[in-house]
Amino acid sequence: MLPAPPAVPWAVSRAALPVVSELEGETSLLFSSRDTEGRAWIGRAELDLGDGRASASPRAEPVLTPGALGAFDDSGVTSSCLVHHESRILLYYTGWSRGVTVPFYLFVGCSVSDDGGKTFTRVSSAPILERNPVDPYLTASPWVLVEGDLLRMWYVSGTGWRAVEGETRHWYHVKYAESRDGISWRREGRVCIDYAAEDEYAFGRPCVVRDGDLYRMWYCVRGSAYRIGYAESRDGLTWQRKDDEAGIDLSAQGWDSQMQAYPVVVDQAGARYLLYNGNNYGETGIGYAVLAE
Repeated sequence: MLPAPPAVPWAVSRAALPVVSELEGETSLLFSSRDTEGRAWIGRAELDLGDGRASASPRAEPVLTPGALGAFDDSGVTSSCLVHHESRILLYYTGWSRGVTVPFYLFVGCSVSDDGGKTFTRVSSAPILERNPVDPYLTASPWVLVEGDLLRMWYVSGTGWRAVEGETRHWYHVKYAESRDGISWRREGRVCIDYAAEDEYAFGRPCVVRDGDLYRMWYCVRGSAYRIGYAESRDGLTWQRKDDEAGIDLSAQGWDSQMQAYPVVVDQAGARYLLYNGNNYGETGIGYAVLAE
């Protein structure tokens, strides 16, 4: 387990949705914590991955705060992906706002850094993936790869809301988009990962890694609780789910015995690490596993 964030007003509970990237010449871990009002903020820790172990030193100042009153992200921001593109660093995140007929709305936002990751500024007070005919309900949790002059995104897209057992429940799966600048995205409704069982209704943030000519995607999928799934593709468009090959399963007891969610895979210090959240959406912090030789 990695340590909890510092005891500051914006981080009183949880450390969810880990993201690993180089910032200011150091390996950094971004994560989302909640304040006393339940709003998510994005924080940062310096991460040390070496000798099959992981340690992190959280910073007291947040990287990104909730948006202005009335904006798409005024109820919270959750980390999703960091991309180095040309001379800039793009931080993609999910913006939250509270609803009336449904509990919440989610949309993809973007913040950029022109100083190597020291500071980040929103590209707009509006989301970069707003509702449209392809995504009429919500967008969230993007993962982006840069391939030449093309940026490729896999993101969560809502397919509807339903009343289930006295609550309003969301349904969303994983779609695909492309961009040349990382800000304006072309969406054609390409579904990459879809529901495969009667009880599945939500997919968490995908993480895509390209190993040669093979694309690998780790994600979490929810029925009664989130579990980590896995899929493979030769082109990044057509995917085959192979959840049994995710490489990890619920522990018999302890912090990740009920739920495993929001996986991110990173290669550091000659090893492949899987960072993820356990029970209750990151309430128990961030844990990690190392790929067995």
